[in-house]
Amino acid sequence: MSTAAISEIDVRTIAPYERHAQIFGRLDTLNAGEALVIANDHDPVPLRYQLESRAPGQYQWAYLQSGPGLWRVQISRLETVGAEDEDSCCSGGACC
Repeated sequence: MSTAAISEIDVRTIAPYERHAQIFGRLDTLNAGEALVIANDHDPVPLRYQLESRAPGQYQWAYLQSGPGLWRVQISRLETVGAEDEDSCCSGGACC
């Protein structure tokens, strides 16, 4: 049985204008099967919409705790089938 790496970030300690940038920075470093848990003082549904728009089908969203004072959400990086072929062309994607 394999165990996926899970890290946690408490965004309540981060200035609001920096939160999404830090979260996306952490999500971008995840490998398939790894996850990030975020803790927040409100439902981070705007983050979910932004994530789904930015990276459709690449992450799974699961509530671990749903308020009223604390929301904890686990965001897992999914395996993407054929991702290595996505940018393949004669010059490795540089022609697009």
